[in-house]
Amino acid sequence: MNIVETQNLTKTYRRFVKPEGLSGSIRNLWKREYEEKSAVRNFDFALKEGEFIGLIGPNGAGKTTLTKMLTGIIAPTSGKISVMGFYPNDLKNEFKRQYAVVMGQKSQLFFELTTNDTMRLFKEIYELDEKEFRETKEYFTELFDVRELMDVQVRTLSLGERMKMELIVALLHNPRILFLDEPSIGLDAIASNQIRKFLKQVNQERGTTIILTSHYMEDISTLCERSVVIHHGCKVYDGRTEELFARYQKNKKITACFSREISPGESLPMAEIVEKTPHKLVFIVPKEAACAALAAIMPWNPTDIAVEEDEIGTVVERIYQEGSRYED
Repeated sequence: MNIVETQNLTKTYRRFVKPEGLSGSIRNLWKREYEEKSAVRNFDFALKEGEFIGLIGPNGAGKTTLTKMLTGIIAPTSGKISVMGFYPNDLKNEFKRQYAVVMGQKSQLFFELTTNDTMRLFKEIYELDEKEFRETKEYFTELFDVRELMDVQVRTLSLGERMKMELIVALLHNPRILFLDEPSIGLDAIASNQIRKFLKQVNQERGTTIILTSHYMEDISTLCERSVVIHHGCKVYDGRTEELFARYQKNKKITACFSREISPGESLPMAEIVEKTPHKLVFIVPKEAACAALAAIMPWNPTDIAVEEDEIGTVVERIYQEGSRYED
């Protein structure tokens, strides 16, 4: 069953353009100039209940605009949209009770309240049963291991601790869909890994459908089986995340260490040497040439060899470059 469906979904903004300087301001008193900007164009999309999907795209691609249309924050210019059987922009209470939004750059917490008081406030907003509220709060308190933080002011929490509380508050009413817009922005590696672990567990144990927007490809590659790539408002890829990265990971990075000094010379003609010392060699070769490159260095008796895929940042850059071909 599809929990989200869109057909030819389009959002166009009309924005004011003013020439620089005082003369431009004066001219615009009589005649204003506008331009139209298409944030999302003819977007077809379907999402089944329980899926964990990643939205990928550069800044300005239309990811946040799409999220806002799916949650009813803004209305589409044209096209069809259905989320859990509702037209989101009607903003019916039955609809709003079934989803949650977490944005890494905006907080829904009350900074002067304690975490417990904040959660109790949201309990009243969503009119939750006391027994259900206590059971849900206990579940997430254990899951996030934040019991010692429940009676302190939100304003005293670190960024990572605050993001955990954002997720707990968002999930307190057991939403069917959770929209995440850059939830790991600004977090260190440990906090990011914890957030990923919790999100995966919530998706698997509670069946919550999750739509994740992130520039951190580690979030996408470790959490999302399916990815949608958006470029200038258009969908340029919709499929398995594993296939997406395999398609754009074109090189292998090989690191070899040696017990004696080596001189590679012309033995690696297809390789791009990244680092070369008497006892260490790091080079990049096309995927199809990796086996031949390994065979070429084996006679030098390496003591250690590491083979790595392209860095995720390089892969994403290739994805965006190809996406630019789809522009009108």
